[in-house]
Amino acid sequence: MWRRALLLLSCCAWLARAQFPRECTSVEALRSARCCPSPLGRANDPCGASLGRGQCAPVQADTRAHGPQYPHVGQDDRERWPLRFFTSACRCTGNFYGFSCGRCRHGWTGSNCDTRVPVVRRNIQSLNPAERRSFVNALDQAKRTVHPDLVIATRRYAELFSPDGNTTLFENITIYNYFVWSHYYSVSKTYLGGGQPSFGGVDFSHEGPGFVTWHRYHLLQLERDMQDMLGDPTFALPYWNFAIGGNQCDICTDDLMGARSSFDENGISSNSIFSQWRVVCESLEDYDTLGTICNSTESSFIRRNPAGNVARPMVQKLPEPQDIDACLQVTTFDTPPFYSTSSESFRNTVEGYSAPEGTYDPVVRSLHNLAHLFLNGTGGQTHLSPNDPIFVLLHTFTDAIFDEWLRRHPDSADYPIENAPIGHNRGYNMVPFWPPITNAEMFLTAPENLGYSYEATWP
Repeated sequence: MWRRALLLLSCCAWLARAQFPRECTSVEALRSARCCPSPLGRANDPCGASLGRGQCAPVQADTRAHGPQYPHVGQDDRERWPLRFFTSACRCTGNFYGFSCGRCRHGWTGSNCDTRVPVVRRNIQSLNPAERRSFVNALDQAKRTVHPDLVIATRRYAELFSPDGNTTLFENITIYNYFVWSHYYSVSKTYLGGGQPSFGGVDFSHEGPGFVTWHRYHLLQLERDMQDMLGDPTFALPYWNFAIGGNQCDICTDDLMGARSSFDENGISSNSIFSQWRVVCESLEDYDTLGTICNSTESSFIRRNPAGNVARPMVQKLPEPQDIDACLQVTTFDTPPFYSTSSESFRNTVEGYSAPEGTYDPVVRSLHNLAHLFLNGTGGQTHLSPNDPIFVLLHTFTDAIFDEWLRRHPDSADYPIENAPIGHNRGYNMVPFWPPITNAEMFLTAPENLGYSYEATWP
């Protein structure tokens, strides 16, 4: 019986997740600041220690100086993540992984997590009709399936306990909406208290070197959650090669991400399942003035009008193929001030604040940023953008460019240790992922280290 249970645990691929596991959101767990559950629910066996899977250990949080963009020390739950919530977590051995060390690292499976699993991300245009239907249906299933392990906080830590102190304010969320929520949480403003405007000069996942590492892990998390949901460890997220130029969204068709509505130029065709999707994390005014946090409530429909922003002609067309070639030739990963104003920085170039050849220009929006703005709707608003499922395909391609850059420039792949914006230093634990995982752990070539690869050709 024990061996069978162990096999069931370890045959499912796993990775660090957040907000937090249900097992760690009780009053007792939060008061103790300890999140070290047993993989089989056994008392006095934290992190599967008796099986050699891991041990409960102090959380290590980056203490190096961050950049000047964030001056409100002590005001934000995300500072020195995740110490405001927990100071102890599972530290897993070998290929064991997860919040309880009950699963395997990315790309591994088996009772001892010693069997490779091939995960190959392909161009969505190369999928046959059956594969396209399967992918679209899988996304819709993720939108409707409550996450089996995670719950989200609906209040800041100071208000996370009920008035009587006997319960905590967490709630369920679906797999895909959690993907949206985690992105929102990483970009949300710092609440400074009633009567004061919230501080918006903070972003734990954009405008800094962590842009590529944070979004890489964000995708890995969704991919693994969907693998578990489907019972298919080889399931892979496809990518959208958005560097095709012109003003046509070639994946905005009803067999893929949804054509334009015949009745509303900003809507999605009723022939697409995505026309029924509603967004989460839309109530910015409440979050900023009341100090609340996005919950699982769905509101309006996805909006999208590709190439429709007539007020900004520069975002009415997609990046060109040669932009990818130019970006890959930028030889330095990032440059001071490690921000959206960096020049000759690969990171700032692929993020889209510099021209494709690397020169910073405050007017320019290129590559990743240009593709988002081209969509002209939900997908072009940072706090909402993952609500449009095109976000997934856009970011897998951005990650593919990043991985190709790492392959081409191994000797210049130097990630800044300090003075990057808060959340972006090499050793910072990425917000809000759990158990803690640093930017450095995602700053590696994917096929050799992260269990997935791309089927792609490059200039």
